[in-house]
This record gives sequence, C-alpha cells and structure tokens, in this order.
Amino acid sequence: MVTATRPLPPLPRATARPPRADAVRHLGPNWYACVMGTAIVAGAGAALPVHTTGPRPALTAVWALSLVLLLVLLAARALHWAHHRDRARAHLLDPATAPFYGCLSMALLAVGGGTPVLGRDWIGLRAAVFLDAVLFTAGTAVGLAAAVAVPYLMAVRHRVTAQEATPVWLLPLVAPMVSAALGPRLVPYLPAGQPRATLLLACFAMFGLSLLATLMTLPLVFGRLITRGPLPLALTPTLFLVLGPLGQSTTAVGAFADAAPGVVPAPYAEGFRVLTVLYGVPVMGFALLWLCLAAAHVVRAWRRGMRFAMTWWSFTFPVGTCVTGAGVLASHTGLLAYDALALALYALLAGAWATAAWCTARGLFSGALLAGPAPAPPAPRPVTARTR
Repeated sequence: MVTATRPLPPLPRATARPPRADAVRHLGPNWYACVMGTAIVAGAGAALPVHTTGPRPALTAVWALSLVLLLVLLAARALHWAHHRDRARAHLLDPATAPFYGCLSMALLAVGGGTPVLGRDWIGLRAAVFLDAVLFTAGTAVGLAAAVAVPYLMAVRHRVTAQEATPVWLLPLVAPMVSAALGPRLVPYLPAGQPRATLLLACFAMFGLSLLATLMTLPLVFGRLITRGPLPLALTPTLFLVLGPLGQSTTAVGAFADAAPGVVPAPYAEGFRVLTVLYGVPVMGFALLWLCLAAAHVVRAWRRGMRFAMTWWSFTFPVGTCVTGAGVLASHTGLLAYDALALALYALLAGAWATAAWCTARGLFSGALLAGPAPAPPAPRPVTARTR
C-alpha cells in the first residue's frame, strides 16, 4: 500500500551576493598603492628638470589611467564595504592592514595633484582646478583622520610591540605630508589675501605634524631592523616606504618657496626659499643612504626566494617623491648633479612601475591576487613509537 505524502514546502532561498561582490571580498585598502604608483609616474615626469614636448601626451595618458584606476577602486571598495563589512572591520582591527588606509588619502591627492599640471590638457584648466580642489579636500580630510585614527587603534585595540614595527606604520603619517606638498598648487587659484595665506600656512602646519610624527616612528622601524634582523621576505620592499616622507618633505618645502612670494610677507617668503636648501639637501642625502640600504635588503630577499606581492608597489610612489624632491633642489640650487639625480631616479621609478603593473595585471587575470589566503596544511598525525 502506497501512502501519498504531501510534498515538502520549498526551502527559503538564501539571498546570494552578486558575483562581483564575492570577487572583492579580499580587496584591501593596500590596493590604492596602484593608484599612487601610477599617478606619481605622471606627476614626477612632469616635474623633471629636463623638459621636452614629446613625453607630455604620454604622461597625460598615464595620469588619465591613474584617474580611471582610482574610480574603479573606489567603486570596488564601496562594494566591499556594502557586502563584506566583516572583512572591512577585520582590516581596521588588523595592525598589518589598518595603516594602509593612509593610501586612500594619498591616492586621492596624487591624482588630484596631477590634474592642473597634466589633466588640463584634456579637460581644460577650469575643470582641472575644480577636480583638484575636490580631490585635495577629500584626500586631506581622509589623511588627517587616518593620522589620528590608525595610531589610536594601534594603541587601544591592536596591542602591537616594538618588535613588530615595520615601515607600513608610516603610511597614515605621511598622508598629511602629501597634502602639504600638493596644496600650494591651488594657492594661485584662490582670492588674494587671507584665503591664499591660510591655505599656504595650513599646508606648512601639515608639513610639521607629519614630519614630527615620522621622526617619532622612524627610530622604531630602524631599531627593529637592527635588533631583530631583516624583515620577512614579502615585507622587505616596504623598506622603500621610508623614502616617502623624505622625498615628499623636500618637495613640500620647495612648493612653499614657490608659492610664498606675494602670499606671505617678504621675510617669510625668503625664509621658505632658504629652508628649501638648508632642509632639502641633508634630507635628500639621507634618502640616498636609505635607498642604498633598502636596495641591499631587497637583493638579499630576492636571492632567498622573494617573489611578487602587492608590497612591490612600495618601489614606486616613495621613489617618485625623491624624483620631485631632486627636481626641487635642482631648480633652487642650479646644480646639474640634482638634474642627473632626478633623471636617474625617474628611470628607476619607470622600471619599478612597469614591473609592478605587469605582475599585478597577470595576478588579476589569473585570480591569484584577489583569492583568499590559502588554508593551512593539516597537521601531521601523531606517531606512536612501538616499544618492545
């Protein structure tokens, strides 16, 4: 006898995330380094002391690429926050990832800083200044927030030790220095008088807060390197991040000197010009010393099996800031040595960017860079020794 049974009601369908949302689950704030590295190739190329008319269209195209990358990453990160808030919160509470929120600020600033210089060729001066003002305002706000929030989280929630110090800790502290270096470009487009002086001195204040914060943190990084030995292989490229505050601060003092005449009284304008040489020359000397030290560590790591990781983008933006810093010293000292230094560093920057961009594109197409961390291998089963 067969008894008819009532069919079970269908199970409620789970709300599935869209495929694109799953693809960005492991997309962290460190990806903004791609935007920074691309934008600095264009910005540093336009600031080279040797100008020719040939490369300018190519530099403008690179700037446009950085703008496209910024828009794509902003959309992808918004998708990440909307569908993967657990991962986003984990990023904030991870001492190895939280400092990368400074990259968002620097990405906005780097793209905006190239707009009046290169973007004006395609979108016009009026639109270029407006876009720069929007990106500068947003980038500065994010940078100042990161400079406070990330150290606060490190002190209250992360529970880090001095032995864990890495150059990544500098990222949220350098962001205000980028604002200080790029803000003076907007000074001539403000009304004369109080607005111009306010912006210039605000940039000088951000120069000071970023410089002092860097001087407090850098000894921890150098001390950990000396007392605990080399960084892990994947983190070794981050040693180049130390070049960021050095080159960017040299660029900033030159920007102050160029914008100060007619904005602040004559004695202070002259003081900015003097500061450019008295500050920039020794700091650039230390930057070259650190460049050699970091390069030696990278060569050692490569020989021991270091392979591509997103940390390779550390070879781009910090070196680019040294290019612009050398260009500032070339224009304020008239020394051909700084012209040659800027060109040599730009060649290094272009090669590093091409390598990092190629490896990143290959990792994206293969899916390896957006995949989650590989599961840990299972522990071996315990072996019981037989005894007679």
